[in-house]
Amino acid sequence: MSVFKSIMNAIFGEAKAAPAADAPATVGSAPQAGTQAGAPAETVDVAAVLTDLAAKNPEKLNWKQSIVDLMKLLKLDSSLNARKELAQELGYTGKLDGSAEMNIWLHKQVMAKLAANGGKVPDELK
Repeated sequence: MSVFKSIMNAIFGEAKAAPAADAPATVGSAPQAGTQAGAPAETVDVAAVLTDLAAKNPEKLNWKQSIVDLMKLLKLDSSLNARKELAQELGYTGKLDGSAEMNIWLHKQVMAKLAANGGKVPDELK
């Protein structure tokens, strides 16, 4: 499974596991016409899911800015090799060296891709 797909599954799966009180009952139902295959039928509030996970995590993680912390929060491999793989999946053209530039780009791309695949992501995170 791709690294991005693992990120998406961790977030969208968490949303299905603990829906908000006002969330529609159709979250996670079969995709409707016009949605991408594998995308949830309803919008998932990515920030809410991640904030909830962070509140339950004993480690203080800066998931809003750090791709490493985001991956740790989701219990995914955040090693340089995993981030290199993610960078290649998402089309990064710079050096695959774990630089701040690469990591910032990855975080922004992950948030943008989550939004494109049915996630509600605040503008400041895209």
